[in-house]
Amino acid sequence: MRWWLAGIFVLIAILTAALVATVASRQTDTAVRSNSEAIAVGKTVSAAFAIERAIGEGTLAVDLPTIAESHNLALYVFDRKGRLVGSGGSIGTGWRSVPNGAAALASARADHRFVETSRKTGATLVGLPLRRTASAHALVAYARRPAAYGQSLAIFHREVLRAALWAVLVAAISGLVAAALIARRLRRIDTAAAAIEEGDFDVELRPRFRDEVGSLALTIDRMRRRLGESFEQLRAERDRLERLLEQLEEGVIGIDRDLVIRFANGRARESFGQQVWPGKRLPELWSELSLHEFGRQLFRQDAAVAEARVDTDDSRVISVVGIPARTSELALIVLADITEKERRERAEREFVANASHELRTPVSAIMSAVEALQAGAAETPADRDRFIDLIARQAGRLGRLTRSLLILARAQTREEPIQLEPVSLRPLFDEIVASSAVGSVAVRVDCPDDVIALAQRDVAEQVLSNLLGNALKHSTEVVVLSARTDDDMVVIEVSDSGPGIPRTAEERIFDRFYTGGNGRREGFGLGLAIVREAVRALGGSVEIESEPGDGTTARVILAGVIQP
Repeated sequence: MRWWLAGIFVLIAILTAALVATVASRQTDTAVRSNSEAIAVGKTVSAAFAIERAIGEGTLAVDLPTIAESHNLALYVFDRKGRLVGSGGSIGTGWRSVPNGAAALASARADHRFVETSRKTGATLVGLPLRRTASAHALVAYARRPAAYGQSLAIFHREVLRAALWAVLVAAISGLVAAALIARRLRRIDTAAAAIEEGDFDVELRPRFRDEVGSLALTIDRMRRRLGESFEQLRAERDRLERLLEQLEEGVIGIDRDLVIRFANGRARESFGQQVWPGKRLPELWSELSLHEFGRQLFRQDAAVAEARVDTDDSRVISVVGIPARTSELALIVLADITEKERRERAEREFVANASHELRTPVSAIMSAVEALQAGAAETPADRDRFIDLIARQAGRLGRLTRSLLILARAQTREEPIQLEPVSLRPLFDEIVASSAVGSVAVRVDCPDDVIALAQRDVAEQVLSNLLGNALKHSTEVVVLSARTDDDMVVIEVSDSGPGIPRTAEERIFDRFYTGGNGRREGFGLGLAIVREAVRALGGSVEIESEPGDGTTARVILAGVIQP
């Protein structure tokens, strides 16, 4: 910029110098011409007086050359008819060579003065009427430009040119200096702008002068601060959003228009590993759903939220939701494993159906017995006793089912707060074994006297009774009821020697009303569901280990009480 700005200064200086020189030259030429005309007119008037005196004395022919020489003029005298009666002068110019002489003569004969200076030669032509003589009527004088004036004009023009050159030089230097200063200030602004472009908002601009460039620098500095604040806010929002996405249970993948992954949260990376790593192309994870086509449709102008469902080869159910890009450069794909949700919903449906079936069976039996008694069976003692016994059994079954459902509901909803207290497990084990119908199956208790769990006795009794009841139903030889301490926890185990749990039933053993599909309907299928919810209410956990044909072990882990 310094060069073209200096060039502009030089151009302006040249134009200004040329204009000044032109105007000065014209004014000088005008002044010189006016001065030359005044001198020529004065000399001509003086020569006219001398000519009139010579005519009066009759010596015009002799005196006219002398008069012309003394006045440095070419003189031409004419009579009333315009005939040349005498001429003289040292400049060697004949009448016919005098430029515009006819006009000067005509003006003088018309009794008018004529004065004209040639712009080309600088010579002055003067015409005067001669009123005091009869033999001469008009005088025309021709005077060349004085030599001194030409030298003065040449000196003047030379000095004007020199001044113009100095002006151009000074303008060039001034332009270079001014351009360098302005360029330096603009370079600072350019450096700050380049830093802003690269995301660096720490380069400050502090102009020394409050001119237009300084005002521009202040404006850019205010923009820098505001952009820095905005970017800092955007970073904070982005970090909060990333932390939020990292906490989601669903996998979130952000893709661009080329289907390249730009973001993948922890759940997505954990579920699909290196396949969904940022920087890689979106993979095809399933054969029944093309993620590439699914992702492309999210970048259409009229794209809406897209949903799909995938049943994987490992029996999982994946929900795929696509959030379109719209005005953004990224579209989101949300992957959620809804296998457990699907299983719970299926269990809920089965629960309603099974509960209705379990309730309908004893109710139907009781209604049938009542109808039979009303129809006349009450008159026969044997029939009456049989139907009353049936009603009692079904009423007991209905009561047990109702109590089981109530216990399960209370454990799930936490309607009654659990008050934890130290519970000695050995006496509880002995009490539960004594109240259980063991039959031909032996129950062995393996629990030291100092094992104490932090629980509620009634809830713990319900848990252990259900586990022991299940073990007794399926065991053929012996059931072991044991407890031990593990650091600050208590581990309770109920092991049987039964046939174990089939692989297909392991995922559903805690479902309500699920009985294992073995054809045996000795209970309602609520025991393990009650155990799981009750243990959760106590703040513990429960797990089942089973090998087909090698028995089953139910393990309950509760907080323990450390003995001093």
